[in-house]
Amino acid sequence: MRFREADRMLKDDGWYVSDISGSHYQYKHPAKPGKVSVPNHPSDIPKSIVKSIRRQAGLK
Repeated sequence: MRFREADRMLKDDGWYVSDISGSHYQYKHPAKPGKVSVPNHPSDIPKSIVKSIRRQAGLK
């Protein structure tokens, strides 16, 4: 999964960018607790990181 795909997945679920720290974007949700950090690198995001992003965001 590329950064753009992860970004769209989170935004479609209602998450928005709350902060950018270096090459990592931090997302917040108006109703869900916590933050989700997504790396913005030119290569694909490793499957283990994608799994963690989905878990933190409360998706599948």
